[in-house]
Amino acid sequence: MSGDSDAPALSSEEVERYARHIVLRGVGGPGQRRLRAARVLVIGAGGLGAPLLHYLAAAGVGEIGVVDDDVVSLSNLQRQVLFGTADLGRPKVDAAAEAIARLNPHVRVTRFQARLDAQNVRALVASHDVVADGSDNFATRYLVSDACFHERRPLVTAAVGAFDGSLTVLRPYERGADGRPNPTYRCLFPEPPPEDFAPACSEAGVLGALPGMLGSMMALEVMREIVGFGQNLVGRLVLVDALDMRIETLRYAWDPANSLNGAPVA
Repeated sequence: MSGDSDAPALSSEEVERYARHIVLRGVGGPGQRRLRAARVLVIGAGGLGAPLLHYLAAAGVGEIGVVDDDVVSLSNLQRQVLFGTADLGRPKVDAAAEAIARLNPHVRVTRFQARLDAQNVRALVASHDVVADGSDNFATRYLVSDACFHERRPLVTAAVGAFDGSLTVLRPYERGADGRPNPTYRCLFPEPPPEDFAPACSEAGVLGALPGMLGSMMALEVMREIVGFGQNLVGRLVLVDALDMRIETLRYAWDPANSLNGAPVA
């Protein structure tokens, strides 16, 4: 992310609101101003997107774009904590925008009540600084990750199953310390798994608190991308096992055979 030397000072109300960030080593006033100047695109306002949006808004991210074409249903409320019973039947982007406004009026929300496709994804990605993908299908994940590669935007992506979840960060348009390209999403998943391997939550179910955990971790990684503290998850995949409460981190690398930025065949 770019520096914040030209950003206006925080108001007295903002200083009080974000006091616990401002005194935090690694964030401070400069980091909080970077958060305020950032534009984050959130794909999906569902199980992952709801807690992600909540924490991004609370953290003071200046502008959040929300992409979702669905409406709030009763079965969502077991895990999509941004919504309440009064929101049933409403577009998720509208309910999310109102919830964010109640939490933090300093945050601007842009609503995209649409389904992502090849015609709109790159323009949406290009108009934001960081992308966070909480979609629930591989087709959208490939679409978003490819667009982020072409538009040179960092991508925080996560997924949840019934009792498990995963999280990583992608910057495949850059090179690592070894001079090799950073891995793409297609290095991690060259092909989508069979449908019966990753059934939808409507079929397999999902533990309600698990998306909250992964969505909060996504918010942390987005903040890390914006502010720059700590070590990001490029080339590392976090695996969460909620049955045994185990968290593991695996390393993965660029695959020269991947179809996005692989080495040309001689």
